[in-house]
Amino acid sequence: MLRFMPVGDSQTIGSAGEHTWRYRMWRHLCATYDGPFTLVGPRETLYDPRTDAPTSYAYAEPDFPRAHLAGWGEGWLHMAPLVEDAVRRERADVLLVALGLIDLGFYTNPEQTADNVRAFVAAARRADPHVRMVVLPVVPNVRAASDASFGDQVTTFNELLAKTLADLDEPGSPLLLASLPASYDLHTDTYDGTHPNAHGEHKLAAAFADAMHQAWGLGGPYAG
Repeated sequence: MLRFMPVGDSQTIGSAGEHTWRYRMWRHLCATYDGPFTLVGPRETLYDPRTDAPTSYAYAEPDFPRAHLAGWGEGWLHMAPLVEDAVRRERADVLLVALGLIDLGFYTNPEQTADNVRAFVAAARRADPHVRMVVLPVVPNVRAASDASFGDQVTTFNELLAKTLADLDEPGSPLLLASLPASYDLHTDTYDGTHPNAHGEHKLAAAFADAMHQAWGLGGPYAG
């Protein structure tokens, strides 16, 4: 049983009423991965705007493994202290990680955020020295598009992220950098300039799926 753990911020946990890219990934793997698998993690809920808390189970399609390690407003800073226990308890084999936008927006500069990436990787490997990770660069949002200084921070961090993952990559515990979705459009793929709508969910799932297929031969190309 191959156990995938989605790790992320608001783009990964999703809001009440959404499918989430986690669901899109599950459907993709059902169609392309020739073997048993599941999604794991210590959390299951969606963010509920009415309560301003992760209290909702109102998935658009609730019948899938909804487990994850994601949180609205949480980044590398928040997940680094949590990932070791989560990997150990959930016996996660592959981490699908989408973090960084919140860090840069509210908590840390690019260099500090890269340091937290290193702490995250080290913690995950303490739980399982053979854990694999696929990491998505920060997808620029409306603030990055309108605020040149913040846009530069996103660009700088994504460069540091690529270097950090290359430095930490090991044959027994590979770190794979996914590609930013080339056609991602804030106007058509998000509902507010940051959070993915249905089109965006497919494109984020495709970024992870295509990276694993191309690098590891896992599953197949994302077909939507």
